[in-house]
Amino acid sequence: MKSLKKLNNKIIRTAKNKKPRHMEHLTDADIIDRLLTRGIEDVIDKDHLKEALMSKKTLRIKFGIDPTSPNIHLGRAIPLRKLRDFQLLGHKIVLIIGDFTALIGDPSDKTGKRPMLKKEAIKEYLKSYKKQLGKILDLKKMEIVYNSRWLSKLDFREISELAENFSVQQMLERRNFKDRYENQIEISLREFMYPLMQGYDSVATRADVEIGGFDQLFNLKAGRVLQKAYGQKEQDIITFSMLEGTDGRKMSSSWGNVISLLDSANDMFGKVMSVRDDLIMKYFILTTDVHESKFEEIEGLIARDPKTAKMYLAEEVVSLYHGEEEAEKAKEEWEKVFSKKELPSEIEEIRIEAKSLSALDIIVSANLVTSKSEGRRLIEQGGLEIDGEKISDVNQILEIKNGMIIKAGKRRFAKIVK
Repeated sequence: MKSLKKLNNKIIRTAKNKKPRHMEHLTDADIIDRLLTRGIEDVIDKDHLKEALMSKKTLRIKFGIDPTSPNIHLGRAIPLRKLRDFQLLGHKIVLIIGDFTALIGDPSDKTGKRPMLKKEAIKEYLKSYKKQLGKILDLKKMEIVYNSRWLSKLDFREISELAENFSVQQMLERRNFKDRYENQIEISLREFMYPLMQGYDSVATRADVEIGGFDQLFNLKAGRVLQKAYGQKEQDIITFSMLEGTDGRKMSSSWGNVISLLDSANDMFGKVMSVRDDLIMKYFILTTDVHESKFEEIEGLIARDPKTAKMYLAEEVVSLYHGEEEAEKAKEEWEKVFSKKELPSEIEEIRIEAKSLSALDIIVSANLVTSKSEGRRLIEQGGLEIDGEKISDVNQILEIKNGMIIKAGKRRFAKIVK
């Protein structure tokens, strides 16, 4: 393990960052309490971790992110925001870009076998990651590493030694593997390897703490198992509640129900407004910095006037990633379009040369849907309006006019130019 010394020869205490809005008056003790309680599912070992945090010792906080899609969404931002709090306390963030583990594919919370990604796709996804991470974290005060540096160098003997620390029975006790096994859904041996790889990341980085979603608990515990096997201190673990997306299911890029950090202020505001009312409070807890002392008041507002509560939520979320001024503009734009039923201030112009097209071909040509099947569903469900007239027949032939306004769903607009 000589190579590990090179990876960890510098541990530099970070300077404290400027505290974000809503956190200016929090003491270090307040931030520690929030770290260990707000939106938390489990902490292992809580007493040990709290003592370490209170001691002011600089800890190495590990978080891994696999570039399996080009955008980071609000669900993925939950642990990133916790990392920011660790930064405020002066701890060292070790961010692992899983360019190697992304090739294998994390089976956590998957009901079917996850496909292996190609290296070219991973490189493409990585291009925008630092820009998105910089919206939350101070990248200059972090250790950013790629796990291909050590995982790609493991030979078969070393991988076998890692595997010796786990049993097939342990793997099959994992909920998603157990469900798939009982339902005779294929489980690849490759998927069993993922916890070993993530666990070895903890050994390679000598992590004191690892954080992740609750669905990652098995992988996080694998880090403790392998650290013990390598004679290291076992990392503490923090897991977070999972965030539901715009359709009520777990927020996931593969399901397209995400609110991305790269969304425009208007799109972000509109997507938050589409979240179910019963998730408003959860979003306040997991995606904003609003102080806990306001939660009782917010719960009362949700009960009386969920729309106003959700607008408050949307404004807070947009402020985090676009600033207060842009959040206010997005709020005004949303009210203009959805409350006053006016057209957006800016509508993308799409050139269509044809003299006439079917309703379905129009919205496909205007890039308002990603496929004809999506367009067909939207029209059949009453989601298409052209110049204020609702169109319900996918095959209806319409004359293409200059300046024609197309509205697809609640938030997508296009203006036709010839």
